[in-house]
Amino acid sequence: NMDFLCEIVQALVALASLIVIVVLMLAHVTAEMVNLTRHEKEKYFLTVTGEKELFPSLHDPPSRELSVVIPAYNEELRMPVMLDEATQYLENRQKQQPSFTYEVIVVDDGSKDKTTEVALRYSKKYGADKVRILTLVKNRGKGGAVRMGTLSSRGKVILMADADGATKFSDIEKVEAGLNTLNPKPENMAISCGSRAHLEIDSVAERSVFRTFLMYGFHFLVWLLCVRGIKDTQCGFKLFTREAALKTFSSLHVERWAFDVELLYIAQCFKIPIAEVAVNWTEIEGSKLVPFWSWLQMGRDLIFIRMRYFTRAWKLQSSHKMD
Repeated sequence: NMDFLCEIVQALVALASLIVIVVLMLAHVTAEMVNLTRHEKEKYFLTVTGEKELFPSLHDPPSRELSVVIPAYNEELRMPVMLDEATQYLENRQKQQPSFTYEVIVVDDGSKDKTTEVALRYSKKYGADKVRILTLVKNRGKGGAVRMGTLSSRGKVILMADADGATKFSDIEKVEAGLNTLNPKPENMAISCGSRAHLEIDSVAERSVFRTFLMYGFHFLVWLLCVRGIKDTQCGFKLFTREAALKTFSSLHVERWAFDVELLYIAQCFKIPIAEVAVNWTEIEGSKLVPFWSWLQMGRDLIFIRMRYFTRAWKLQSSHKMD
């Protein structure tokens, strides 16, 4: 009887090993490379007079204090509230500190609605030097959209912010303070992440048991496989020094929802210091995430991120130029 049990255990161990090997091979074979190429139309933005002008490159020296990159997919309804709040804050700040310069880059991620047209109204109102629209020919995913906007930005520091306005825009001052506390900054590289971890206890009370289970499962996978020391990797409010943005986004492979995790994993591999700062956050209706499938997809992505770096299918890049 014991022999029979031993045989079952051995068979299960062999099966588990086989599954791990198959998944590793699958992760390795299906690994896509860093995609920095852009369509000809994505190299230009429109000026107020309707002329095409070439976007600058992240490799160029900075010419603005701050760039705000806003990924937007079918956001014609939610985005105006966020853009009103952001531009009002930035304009007021510029009045108070005339040396403060900024730009907002809205990245339309292949939307089917009037996202580009809505964003262009702000470009007309404030000028294309302050508000620019990068319209992607096809949908890349949030990570791909943030990357394309970041690679086209002029700021000394670059903030990525969600189009739904879930985070209060003036909380940029909190993430800036977080960035300033990071010393030393090797090669001026540093990242400051907005965080909702302080709101988790309240959100657990409001969420279903199933969603809470998924949330903690995801946090555990992030901790186990990729990023340690950051409680909330998914808040869409992150501030990068220009040097840190170039280093991390040049190596980014994941262009969908789990891109934040890979970005912070890359940063930790390069020993870039990261601050985590509590920000105000409100759930806004109209989220693109279908909870169950999104969590599953992100879980799969986390496992694949770790495996692809482990098998060396993915390697950390030097900050190479894009086409």
